[in-house]
Amino acid sequence: MAIQRPTLLCLLGLFAFLHFQLAATTIDVTAFTESNTIERDICIIGGGSSGTYAAVRLLQSGKSVALIEKQDRLGGHVNTYIDPATGVSFDYGVLFLDNITVVVDYASFLNVSLAVLSQQQGPIDYANFATGDLVPATIFPSITAQVEAFLTYSKILDQYPFLSNGFDLPDPVPADLLLPFGEFLQIYNLSTIAIDILFVAEVGNLLAQPTLYIMKVFPQITVDTFSSENSLSTANQDNQELYNAALAYIGNRTNVFLGSKVVQIERSECSVKVVVSTPYGEKLIKASKLLIAIQPKLENLESIGLDLDRQEKYLFGQFNNDYLWNMVISNAIPSSNRILNIQPGALGLVPSLPGLYFIYPTRVPDLYVAAYGSPYYLSNDQVKADVLATLARINAANGVPTNSTPKIVAFQNHSPWTLKVSVEAIKSGFYSDVNALQGQGNTWWTGATFQAQDSSLIWNWTEYNLLPRILASL
Repeated sequence: MAIQRPTLLCLLGLFAFLHFQLAATTIDVTAFTESNTIERDICIIGGGSSGTYAAVRLLQSGKSVALIEKQDRLGGHVNTYIDPATGVSFDYGVLFLDNITVVVDYASFLNVSLAVLSQQQGPIDYANFATGDLVPATIFPSITAQVEAFLTYSKILDQYPFLSNGFDLPDPVPADLLLPFGEFLQIYNLSTIAIDILFVAEVGNLLAQPTLYIMKVFPQITVDTFSSENSLSTANQDNQELYNAALAYIGNRTNVFLGSKVVQIERSECSVKVVVSTPYGEKLIKASKLLIAIQPKLENLESIGLDLDRQEKYLFGQFNNDYLWNMVISNAIPSSNRILNIQPGALGLVPSLPGLYFIYPTRVPDLYVAAYGSPYYLSNDQVKADVLATLARINAANGVPTNSTPKIVAFQNHSPWTLKVSVEAIKSGFYSDVNALQGQGNTWWTGATFQAQDSSLIWNWTEYNLLPRILASL
């Protein structure tokens, strides 16, 4: 008698299961009633940018999903502030989206209107945030020099088309991609655009990062968006709208479980089981596949009870990260212009961190968006104290009365930010080993760590590289 396809697939999966030595945790399925047992094609852990997009597209493709999110909303790094006095909204987490097909189609399907984001345009002031002193714009190279540098940078990017395909790197990895970015800038005479890249990428110690990671977060798509000042947001400057619309489409409480914690995961040769503690009771989700859409730091994966094997522990234990905070500040600075942090005399004028990257005015008078970065851990209280001290320096240096006191009215910690590994690990094939995990143990992986810390780029990679493979596996 011929072996039926599902049985054959399970047998093949059994070999992979034994080879990768998945932990033999056991979930007692008899402890769950029929009403508390949910069967879906795929269970997604993490309702941020990547998890939400994948859920929408899988549903569109005719597959059933269960999406688990620990927050009480979808959206991850998206933060939208609604002024209580006027009802006017603006974003202070994900500030803009790239004007590309995937973004436009996604918003159109969700019936959310997009518009060019005027907040990213307009006059700019420059200041040395370490002293508070404003710096004349004449310290910067000419527009012509910056344009020429971007053209050179674009030509270099053209040499590495694989950068749009996740971390599918050649062996050996090109030497330029392993250089510290500061050294790369000097070799190719590109320091004139370093500060522009920093304010878009928000990647901690920019000059020390391997060039690979900078090119990932500032690829040609982003160069085009930045150069044309054609970045997008929702028409209401409320990127949360995208996720609220996605929640309605996917189905709250039927397919989306907000405010929920994954308690235990069991991966077998043919399926996965996930125990979830929700606000309305503990649920058992049975699925053919698992899609993990959270930052794969080892402590994050262990916190959801993932039955990690030896290889997964070894690989994910190598990640380190930067730190990022976004906030809304009232009474911040005596200007309606954007103000950017620079360090005169430094390579590319790139400021030392930890510190603020920028302060942007919003369309609500006297409210400003700011971003703060650090290459190492700081507590929220330390960050808030440094932000207020920095604003006090800027105001004091520019004659603002001392009774004009800034106040932080919204604050979000987005750490861990920009997961990365050492140059030695990259050279040794780290990402080839990570890519080999895709599909093993019926588990798939997505998120910024697998493409870039940018919603538009994550969606683009998910659409054209990851989803076809997941759908083929179902």
